[in-house]
Amino acid sequence: MSQDEKTNQQWGGRFSEATDAFVQRFTASIQFDQRLYRHDIEGSIAHATMLASAGVLSNSERDTIIDGLQAVRADIENGSMQWSIALEDVHMNVESALTDKIGITGKKLHTGRSRNDQVATDIRLWLREEIDLIGLELTRLQRGLATLAGDEAATIMPGFTHLQTAQPVTFGHHLLAWNEMLERDYGRLQDCRKRLNQSPLGAAALAGTTYPIDRQLTASLLNFDQPTRNSLDSVSDRDFAIEFCAFASLLLTHMSRMSEELILWTSAQFNFINLPDRFCTGSSIMPQKKNPDVPELVRGKTGRVNGHLISLLTLMKSQPLAYNKDNQEDKEPLFDSVDTVKDCLRAFADMIPALQAKREVMLEAARRGFSTATDLADYLVRKGVAFRDAHEIVGKSVAFGLQQERDLSDMTLAELRQFSEQIDADVFEVLTLEGSVAARDHIGGTAPAQVRAAARAVLEGLKSR
Repeated sequence: MSQDEKTNQQWGGRFSEATDAFVQRFTASIQFDQRLYRHDIEGSIAHATMLASAGVLSNSERDTIIDGLQAVRADIENGSMQWSIALEDVHMNVESALTDKIGITGKKLHTGRSRNDQVATDIRLWLREEIDLIGLELTRLQRGLATLAGDEAATIMPGFTHLQTAQPVTFGHHLLAWNEMLERDYGRLQDCRKRLNQSPLGAAALAGTTYPIDRQLTASLLNFDQPTRNSLDSVSDRDFAIEFCAFASLLLTHMSRMSEELILWTSAQFNFINLPDRFCTGSSIMPQKKNPDVPELVRGKTGRVNGHLISLLTLMKSQPLAYNKDNQEDKEPLFDSVDTVKDCLRAFADMIPALQAKREVMLEAARRGFSTATDLADYLVRKGVAFRDAHEIVGKSVAFGLQQERDLSDMTLAELRQFSEQIDADVFEVLTLEGSVAARDHIGGTAPAQVRAAARAVLEGLKSR
């Protein structure tokens, strides 16, 4: 009998007729859950090892099962495995292939477990591995940001609020602001990993098992911190998947904000940075176009990942304990969230170190918009003027500058003194862009020395990951 002709003998004994062909396809998950095969086999090897330790299997049966599972894995990886929709999922396909290889001993593997605790274990094993890979890519992106920030610590650009010129900052300082978002994301990712790293194996269908299993042993063999504490919760919990998707949504939200700025900065209207051609595409009709497709796609994929989070929250919101077939719908949103996050991080980690700042353009932009107005107000306060009065004085000087189409730093001392006699020749030390950023010489400030120190601290901290 071929794989496609098989019925699901693992559970079909109670049924008097075969499953409808459409229902088979509708309820099967093998189309997407076969990516769990390595983790399913890993969990089965640990389970067989534990059953032998408990005396449920002989050592010979254990070895036969483990050898068979390794042979099944080799078949999958060399492409000779025939997946069957009739067998529903990765678990049944692997078990059926195992039984074909080693005979009746393969049917003993499922003793003391259920597909309910099996799938919960597989997903945790798979997601833990993916989290570690994502952590590496996130770290690579942060390293690129911090390195570039150190290089651009003294590159002056306008800082914005409401997308209006506010105060001068440095490009390095701005990049480190992005890093702060990512640092929080990394912490959330590690929190998620810590909470998922508990083994549901042994919870069986929902109530545990009557066999003398050793859940501590299987947890240890699979590098979990400990077994889960309640069998009902073990098979029905998908918090770890939701928590990962919440992390993914927030990470992509942050990357979307970065993307928006990159898109603005590459436009002719800003022209702050250059993206290398390999991260851009052109237009089929407008030969002059260079489109920032990578950040645009990351910005677009954020909506996709946010949707997956809502899907999982909605999936779980009305489920009674314990396992329900609804939970089959947890995998595709989770799988796609992981794939999307990995791709977006890889694209950014490759692209960010290649950014080229157009320093003169940034500097000229910072000269427009009266970005040192607050510095003038602070100067007056240090001269004994109340801040609200200083605010009004500077507002009048800005209005004069608008009329004259000149920045504060371009005015003469006599012109500035018409607004306040407290203004002296030393005012020009604070009205320069360089003086403005250098004056903010404190932790978290935009002074170049502080930016360099902060970039070094980030790079040093990343070494311990």
